[in-house]
Amino acid sequence: MFKIDIICIANIKNNAFADLIEMYKKRIHWPLNIIALESKHKDPRKCREDETQKILKHINNQAVVIALDERGKTIPSMELSKKFENYAHEGHNHIQFIIGGADGLLPDVRQKADMLLSFGKQTWPHALARVMLLEQIYRTQQILSGHPYHRE
Repeated sequence: MFKIDIICIANIKNNAFADLIEMYKKRIHWPLNIIALESKHKDPRKCREDETQKILKHINNQAVVIALDERGKTIPSMELSKKFENYAHEGHNHIQFIIGGADGLLPDVRQKADMLLSFGKQTWPHALARVMLLEQIYRTQQILSGHPYHRE
């Protein structure tokens, strides 16, 4: 069993994305914590620096840190589940995912990551990226439990 944290920027208001997030939170049996952070700065540079500091404060040095980043690797779901399996064999059961703000992650956060993960070359709204991440966590859970949810 894994403990999963999603450290992300921005709260999701009541909308279709919020409903999907709640649906996946109910489906995922692993302990799941979504840490939604916000910056009050209007200046984009100060906002990004503030977001970075807030993210860094929540990173646990004992956890495996996976940052969603456009520079990251795009991998199939089966490969992600194998990574989880390997983390478990190495004694790691705490995984933290990071989703940055609208202007992306600063190098300070990327350097803390054990892995940079990308959902492709396209740009996705933050709420949709969060739903996509939750779906991949759920899919990984199902693959590792031998459930037929994922078909190759």
